[in-house]
Amino acid sequence: MKTQAVTANLLVDGRVAFLTWEGDWSEKVEDSHVVTSNEEAEWLLDSAQRAVSAQVVIDPYLIEVSDSNGSAWPLSRREQIRAAGPTGTIDTAPDGLTAGLKQVA
Repeated sequence: MKTQAVTANLLVDGRVAFLTWEGDWSEKVEDSHVVTSNEEAEWLLDSAQRAVSAQVVIDPYLIEVSDSNGSAWPLSRREQIRAAGPTGTIDTAPDGLTAGLKQVA
């Protein structure tokens, strides 16, 4: 099973958000509730769907993440860009990923 988290977009302003351990939504990927089993992933998506029903977020889905030192970071380039924020602010990406992200942007 992959290590995964849930991402979506906030309805209030369209920003990228990540489902947290507390069941809230954070714009910081490192706050993500990370799961490692299919059952946990299903439960996490169900939790996210409740936020859709409450009109908090739209289009939640699972992303694969690394979970090093208790801090989640997306594995796919697309999700890394989403997590780093608009490409104009890409210099804030963690762990030396800035150069790679700028090449994509």
